Amino acid sequence: MAANEASAFTTIGDRFSLPGVAGVVALVVLSPLAVALGAEKVLVIAWVAFVAMAVGAWFGGRSDTTNAYRLVWGYGLASGAMVTSAAMFLLPQAMGLGQGAGSARLGGIGVAAGIAVGYSSHTISHRLTHVETSFDVTTLEITAHALSAGLIIGLVYASMPDPGYLLGLAIVSHKGPAGYAAARRLARADKSTTALLLPAAGVGLTAIPMALLSVPDAPAVKAIVFGFAAGIFLHIAMDFLPKCEAGSEIDEVVQLQEGAHHLLDELRTHAVASTIVGVVAVVAAWGLV
Repeated sequence: MAANEASAFTTIGDRFSLPGVAGVVALVVLSPLAVALGAEKVLVIAWVAFVAMAVGAWFGGRSDTTNAYRLVWGYGLASGAMVTSAAMFLLPQAMGLGQGAGSARLGGIGVAAGIAVGYSSHTISHRLTHVETSFDVTTLEITAHALSAGLIIGLVYASMPDPGYLLGLAIVSHKGPAGYAAARRLARADKSTTALLLPAAGVGLTAIPMALLSVPDAPAVKAIVFGFAAGIFLHIAMDFLPKCEAGSEIDEVVQLQEGAHHLLDELRTHAVASTIVGVVAVVAAWGLV
């Protein structure tokens, strides 16, 4: 308990995380504002992200072992859906707006910037895992990721004339497996998984206010914005691709089971299949709506 009390993610009675509860309360408070000001789509996406991560964390925190097949399929489906969504809905917008502003390369600049920023922030934040701190680094990293993703989702929906639900829902599809994996790490470290309520609510905490802003109606600006969003989400999607290599998270899970080498080879097939299914699912959904 002493360690938990010193943590930035302090728990109440070793059960509830104060920041986690505060995040949920803030999302509840923002929800009527989103409805009143016409940001219902972002509100739905925010709550889907919350429920997905909360449910994933619930299962992860109560599982005695990590199921490698479920982990691979969760990551594969999410990454395939995210790659396809960014390629279908964001990249064409970025290039089209750039073309309207005089050069499609403006959208390409945004994509490059998004990938570079996403990679840089992920790589630099990973250094925190090697630093002894009084707070849980895993939860802090996921929270920062959720808040930044919410900013971009809100900005995209504020910029698009009539965006549908499919884009945002596919983008937040990784919240379930991310919550499950993070909860397993917290549970193994004997820490409260309710801290994950904060990153679960994080998308809505930034997406809703951002969606209510007025974005400059300049094609050049929008081209860079959409390109940047595409780059960020492509980076996240590629980072979530299930990696069945030595030293990966999946490899760590597999090493705890018998026949680890054979199982890892088998999981590579599942990784490919799950990613393809994620791609096809978004294309099929787009064809139906």
